[in-house]
Amino acid sequence: MKILVTVPEGPVRTSFFPPHVCARLEALGEVEYNTTGRNYTPDELREHLMGKDVALTGWGTGLLDEYVLEGNDTLKLLAHTGGAVTPVASDYLYDKGIRVISGNRLYAESVAEAVIAYALASLRRIPEFTQRSREGGWYEGEIWEGLLDQTVGIVGFGMISKSFMKLGKTFRLKFKVVDKPYITEEDKKEYGFETASIEEVFSTCKIISIHSAMTDKTYHMVNERLLSMIPDGALLINTARGPVIDEQALIRELEKKRFNAVLDVYEAQEPLPLDYPLRHLDNVICIPHMGGPTYDRRQVVTMALADDIENFFRGGELKQEISRTYASRQTSAKST
Repeated sequence: MKILVTVPEGPVRTSFFPPHVCARLEALGEVEYNTTGRNYTPDELREHLMGKDVALTGWGTGLLDEYVLEGNDTLKLLAHTGGAVTPVASDYLYDKGIRVISGNRLYAESVAEAVIAYALASLRRIPEFTQRSREGGWYEGEIWEGLLDQTVGIVGFGMISKSFMKLGKTFRLKFKVVDKPYITEEDKKEYGFETASIEEVFSTCKIISIHSAMTDKTYHMVNERLLSMIPDGALLINTARGPVIDEQALIRELEKKRFNAVLDVYEAQEPLPLDYPLRHLDNVICIPHMGGPTYDRRQVVTMALADDIENFFRGGELKQEISRTYASRQTSAKST
């Protein structure tokens, strides 16, 4: 077996490919690493993929399209260390019968954990009370809340939503999910939620969590009309993609101080400009795009991919597989 690791040398590769992960891969076959210090150009990617059985890709790797794969009759498996595979897995790749796996499920677990943390931080006003204590103050009789038994509205139904709902059972959360054609009765039974219109979710839920992929159809899906429906005292969390929400409309609503928000992603540039309004609103917690995976989970992702690479060549089940249908619902390549 011949494996190409396209991730360039540097801190990111070290985090995903520490020595024990490299040893695991090298026990499976002959491994070639990208030694350029940068991501391959399409021409370089095409050249280095020739004769390889597995492509192990990462953030910034180019699309494996018809040009890159022209004349390549050996590649059998694409293993992507990222979550969404749309930046690397083309329709042409799927047409060739090349199987695709990624860290999506493990990323989802980590982001779901972040949603729990963000909700608790906001509801319990942890940043505010921590800062006050640091500055010599103390509790002054304010109202603060918890997560137990709350009703959560979810926009988007994928692996993150499913992981979040599993974790939410510990807190006895009740869930309303914006209805989609692909949601089945089995899904509702397994994860314990009811479906609702997006209007109902925004107008009735204490917590609203955005998990929708970024596509042409979801750009500014959460608009001023929906934001105006959010109940006073509610909490909006976005760990999906910034442009799913009309950010200028969101700022206008947040300036009214009716509800709170925790934002991990932004439509404006990242990092946010120092004078950007979201940085200065006291009903907003701005997280610098750190929802997941946490640093310690990166090597867990590559080890899981290594397990699936071994499973693939032994004819076993691929636990991290991303089907073409599922990939079509992920964030589009141009949005990543």
